[in-house]
Amino acid sequence: MYKADLHIHTILSPCGDLSMSPQSIVDTAISRGLHIIGIADHNSTRQAPLVKKIGEKQGLFVLCGCEITSKEEAHCLAFFKDDETLNEFQKFLDTHLPDIPNDTDKFGYQIVVDENEDIVYEEPRFLLSAVDASLDELYDEVHRLGGIFIPAHIDRPSMSLMSQLGFVPPDIKADGMEVSKHITPEKFIKRFAYLKKFKFIQSSDAHFLDSIGETTTELDLSELSFDGVRDYFCC
Repeated sequence: MYKADLHIHTILSPCGDLSMSPQSIVDTAISRGLHIIGIADHNSTRQAPLVKKIGEKQGLFVLCGCEITSKEEAHCLAFFKDDETLNEFQKFLDTHLPDIPNDTDKFGYQIVVDENEDIVYEEPRFLLSAVDASLDELYDEVHRLGGIFIPAHIDRPSMSLMSQLGFVPPDIKADGMEVSKHITPEKFIKRFAYLKKFKFIQSSDAHFLDSIGETTTELDLSELSFDGVRDYFCC
């Protein structure tokens, strides 16, 4: 069994604390006994590869991806196997994110840093905007690239499947489901038994170092690899 927190933001997310640098995230995750983390900045994958690189050096497995805001304004997690597919999905995001400038005074900076924590890029567009692609369209694109697609915190009263659609469609295209820390997967499935076909996770949705690992999921994987994680959800 592997202890996982699959929903962590970095300093790139407009709501992410400036302490959420790649090195600090990895150090904190290891200190909390995590084996796997998922990097899920809002509508951008640009900081994830460095977290993965640092994690590999220190024995932490890092899933690279993002938290997408769909056209319905529901949040979804997406993870990819390698830099090639991650970069391909970033091109998709760059095409579909609206050209709304970030208000740094209101939302803070959206920056990418290098291993020395020097700023190498600042995202000018507001990353909390919804992309112009539906849930089904996002699932199809993520799967075209061999990725994993998981609607995020589906029970939350905002930016979730239940808040935006009123319910979780029984035929929704997804590989798994994430619930918030406010309800256990067992209690959620008891209330919505028609969703028991999905694998459920809980994650911290950390925007601050102190939150990393406060909510986790135990994953029973065939192997500690991207394919192992994908098989866990998709089989």
